[in-house]
This record gives sequence, structure tokens and C-alpha cells, in this order.
Amino acid sequence: MTEKKVSEAIKHRRSVRIYDQTKKIDTNIVKECIEQASLAPTSSNMQLWEFYHITSPEKLKEVSFACFNQPAARTSLQLVIPVVRKDLWRNRVKSNIDFLKTEFKKDNQKDIKKEKSALIYYEKVVPALYFDFIGLIGLFKYISVLILGFFRPIYRQVRSSDLRIVGHKSTALAAQNFMISMSGYGYDTCPMEGFDSKLIKKVLNLPDKAEISMVIGCGIRAENGVYGPRFRVPFKDVYKEK
Repeated sequence: MTEKKVSEAIKHRRSVRIYDQTKKIDTNIVKECIEQASLAPTSSNMQLWEFYHITSPEKLKEVSFACFNQPAARTSLQLVIPVVRKDLWRNRVKSNIDFLKTEFKKDNQKDIKKEKSALIYYEKVVPALYFDFIGLIGLFKYISVLILGFFRPIYRQVRSSDLRIVGHKSTALAAQNFMISMSGYGYDTCPMEGFDSKLIKKVLNLPDKAEISMVIGCGIRAENGVYGPRFRVPFKDVYKEK
């Protein structure tokens, strides 16, 4: 298997709708690509994601059914499901604090000010941002930043709905890492948003607060796997230099 350069992998990646059932993909390589996904940038290093790697024929059928048996799901050899776990924010905060304390202990030339600042961020700032109670605290924070925003620049994404979007953005960045990594190995993918999220959460045994970001079909493209030539609006229409 010849690995591609990043630019080659990006150009090779297409949303493949039909996979060649005679060509197998290596589960370990897919797992490695998921590990590459976990290296994606993520807001405040919170990593509010999980990745479900579906390989069993039974689960593949169940998830495909939840995806309305669309060809990109039905013909996939494996599926990867990035899940947004905003509900795990306390666990992720603790993991960051534990990591920072361990790293600062290793540092012979300790920067007390830097250590204190980093710990305050995760012990005070992040919990203040993520904690809410039936939306009331988020509303109070939103009104507060509206007022303060008249006097200085301020972070405005403070409501629960805002942070939900933040979680989905970070998870989508990780999903893109995964798909480019797969393309680098010559494997194909298709991110799908057409699915019954409640059914998929039942298949994965997920709590109500977990959210399915997308379902990614995996395999090697069949000859008719890409439905048409790539279309993008002219670059001049989306590129704005200021």
C-alpha cells in the first residue's frame, strides 16, 4: 500500500457512496486513522468526543438500517461514528488538570505563574463556562457578556447551545482528520448526516445527552462509487483577503 502525501490525500478524498465488496480494509489501519483523528485541534483541549468503530456484521446492519440503508452505509465494510460528549466535560477537565500537574512536577525550571494560570483556567474558568442549570445560568452569562461587550472584547459563546456547537465543531475537525488519514492509505470514506440518531444511540448504548456528529462509511470505492465529478463554486467566490 502506497501512502499519499497530505495534499494528495485531500485531493483523493471523495464522498464515496458505493464500496467494492471484494476489496477488504485492514481494521488496524482504520483504528490507527481513528487515533489520528484524536490528534485534531479541540477547543480548550476538552476532547469532548468518542469514536465508535463498527466492524461486526450484525452492528453494521443495525447502523445501516438507522441510516435508511443508503448505499454509503449498506455497502460499507466498516463504519466509524464520531460522537459528541459535551456531558463528559467534568471528566475532561479533571484529565487536563491531572496532566498539567504531572507535567509541572517534571519541570525542573518551574514557572509558578504559568502553572497557576493554567490550573486556574481548568479549575475555575472552564467549569464556569460549561456549568449550567436548565439554561438559567447560561442565560445569565449571556446577558452579562452582552453588557460587558459594550466596553471591551469578550468571549460570547457562553450558553449551553453555544457550547454544543463548539463540541460539534471540534468533533467535526477530528472526523476530517480521520477521513484524510484514511485517504492517505488509499481507503475511502463518506460522512453521512442522514440517519435516525435515536436508533443509533440505542445500537451504541449511548446516554440521551450524547449526540451523533455523523456516520462515516469506510471501504474502497467501486467503479461507480463516486456519483459524479467534483464540483466547487469558484474559489474567488469564497476567498476573501482583507
